[in-house]
Amino acid sequence: MRYPPVSILYEDNHLLVVEKPVNLPSQGDSSRDPDLLSILKEDIKVRYQKPGNVYLGLVHRLDRPVGGVMVFAKTSKAASRLSEQIRTHALKKTYLAVVHGRPEKERGRLEHFLEKDHKTNTVKVVPPSEDKGKRAVLDYRLVAEREGLSLVEIELLTGRSHQIRVQFASIGHPLYGDQKYGASVNVPGQQIALWSHKILCLHPTRKEEMSFVSSPPAEYPWNLF
Repeated sequence: MRYPPVSILYEDNHLLVVEKPVNLPSQGDSSRDPDLLSILKEDIKVRYQKPGNVYLGLVHRLDRPVGGVMVFAKTSKAASRLSEQIRTHALKKTYLAVVHGRPEKERGRLEHFLEKDHKTNTVKVVPPSEDKGKRAVLDYRLVAEREGLSLVEIELLTGRSHQIRVQFASIGHPLYGDQKYGASVNVPGQQIALWSHKILCLHPTRKEEMSFVSSPPAEYPWNLF
């Protein structure tokens, strides 16, 4: 089976940073389609001629339709230290998204409580009083607007499933191309305009601050901006 090409942005003994292609699962799922984690493990096995199983730690995920920068751990020590950075918000994730309309404020914080339905793989906003809801917080900045669409830069402060998509849809600005949470304004077949743009973290052993950046493709609607 042909795998989509995966660009390696950085690699050393502890970290592997790549640009995830769109529409590729981060890890194996019920679809049994090729997934990024398996592709990268196989690549490491071949490149370094490693016998047996290759260790590669998945410390965060991107939704299947979303592309951009992802960090993997090549050692269990790196995995646990990166996971701790995520837990304490020392690892910072910045996304770019194109949304319908123009957010009321140029800068803002969205805070909701989200509940996931695992059967339908959908997420909804619920009142804070409901026990099942998990707190979801993000900060955003309006970068530009054109032709009824806005480019926003988002710093994710919590890592809930479908968080960016649900939160912007809930304030009336669904993401371009999002069929799940913006079906009323999007056309089937459009690619969702959400991109993992930048990750800042401390190197798991050297403790240096590392910054990894990936830019969206030069195609519509990104090329409006």
